Amino acid sequence: MAYSNIKDPSAYFQTATYAGDSSNSTVISNDGNSNLQPDFVWIKNRTLSGGGSSNHMLFNSSVGIGTGANSPYMMTDSDAAETTNSNGLQAVSSNGFTPGSMTRTNETNSNFVAWQWKCNGGTTASNTDGDITSTVQVNQDAGFSIVTYTGNTSNNQTVGHGLGAKPGLILIRNRTRVESWRLNNHAINNGTGMIIVNSTATYNTTGTTLMNVAATSSVFSVSTDWSVNGNYPFVAWCWAEKQGYSKFGKYVGNGNADGPFVYTGFKPAFVLVKNASATESWVVYDTARNTFNLTNLKLSPNTNDGENNNSGIGGTAYNNIDILSNGFKCKSNNAATNGNGNTIIYMAFAENPFVAGGIPTTAR
Repeated sequence: MAYSNIKDPSAYFQTATYAGDSSNSTVISNDGNSNLQPDFVWIKNRTLSGGGSSNHMLFNSSVGIGTGANSPYMMTDSDAAETTNSNGLQAVSSNGFTPGSMTRTNETNSNFVAWQWKCNGGTTASNTDGDITSTVQVNQDAGFSIVTYTGNTSNNQTVGHGLGAKPGLILIRNRTRVESWRLNNHAINNGTGMIIVNSTATYNTTGTTLMNVAATSSVFSVSTDWSVNGNYPFVAWCWAEKQGYSKFGKYVGNGNADGPFVYTGFKPAFVLVKNASATESWVVYDTARNTFNLTNLKLSPNTNDGENNNSGIGGTAYNNIDILSNGFKCKSNNAATNGNGNTIIYMAFAENPFVAGGIPTTAR
């Protein structure tokens, strides 16, 4: 059984759903067993009451969070540079946050989801483990660090991440240049190569200008592509696997409605998947939007569409999963999540460990 040292995952990750009211003062409180002051907040307008589209909004405390005009954000569905808006995110609190009045964070009559991770309260330190000196905010217990660094034009540079363990997943973004998002999953190509997040593209396992040396317990490597290195400031989110709390892996689709079961060792609260072998959209699920199975409310980090409104993943009858006590299972034969013979990568965080304190968790 997958015993875990993390007895309460809600101390490190929580999802909040809320109804927008276009206010700059409405506090969104988390409802997990533990209080969580977020250092990384990812907000999406799900229902778009005003019509049109709405970007994914990502804020983090290493560059400034919850300070109104000084709360920079980036968008996973765009290659636009980091920007600020005084009505984006107003504040973070000991157990939540205050969104501003932006349509993308708090539109009246729209419903929102906010995925939140705790790191170290914004406290950072210089890290000289790599060729490039980085500034690192880290929580080794949760296996999470936020890394900022200024790149250069040299090949195969290393950057310290502070985790004290090999990262399972690294997400990198050039902060000031129009560039793609890049994600590395340790389960693909011996930990080398990257995939574009703001795209439906397949995993790049041949790009020597990206990440052609696998990460270690102290550093990750970046080459000469300006999406990961160059004379610009960058931010990287790094996660190491923690038993019973986080898992970053891959599975092979079977193209069948009775799809593969993916063992994580915990009941997931959040699952993000991408077909690495085919031109397909990303798909994200959580147990705050779907409290029971089927899990069929989907958002796509590579598009600004509302919930179940991206034609690439379909509505409630397509690309569904069941979230179980020890993993998740594909429940449809659609290619984004279960393409026959395709390699599909995933990122998952726990609602409950499979076993905590000797007590097995239950399915939904």
